Amino acid sequence: MAQDAAGRYGTVDQIGYLVENLDASVQSWINGFGVGPWTVFRNVTLEGWYCGQPTSVTIDVALSYQGDIQIELIQATNAAPSPYRNDAGAAILGVHHIAWVVDDLDAAVARAEAGGMTVAFRAGNPATQVAYMMVPGQPGILFEFIHGEGMRAMIDAGIAAARVWDGRDPVQVIDFTA
Repeated sequence: MAQDAAGRYGTVDQIGYLVENLDASVQSWINGFGVGPWTVFRNVTLEGWYCGQPTSVTIDVALSYQGDIQIELIQATNAAPSPYRNDAGAAILGVHHIAWVVDDLDAAVARAEAGGMTVAFRAGNPATQVAYMMVPGQPGILFEFIHGEGMRAMIDAGIAAARVWDGRDPVQVIDFTA
């Protein structure tokens, strides 16, 4: 398969970090790096499969931008088996994944599997569908594909907002509590 200069899946859209305290981490990115504004999504549920088993994961997520890269901070808020916890159930912390927004999640997963990757986690909700892929022999970082209507437009709007951000209104919260 031919690939362009940006790589097989295009340019990387996101770098994801797992954090212990979402609010403190957002504030650290604002204070330490001047990154903002942030959109915080509370009580996000992802229904799907982790390592072949059904799971229902809840997380809080914060999104901002540095240049053309989306910075995603994730705090796991339940103890369900997921790519956000180790085998003992403890939260994993630190750099977690790099991600691409794709138009066809099934095609991206099939292409990754044909290239030797395996699905670790595939899940979603009404707003998005994701697949985290593992590369055998390369532990420690996952590769994510993200699909959702309007996802590219959301990222483009976030990049534009970050470029002109003046430091005011650093955090917008959207809560999905039912």
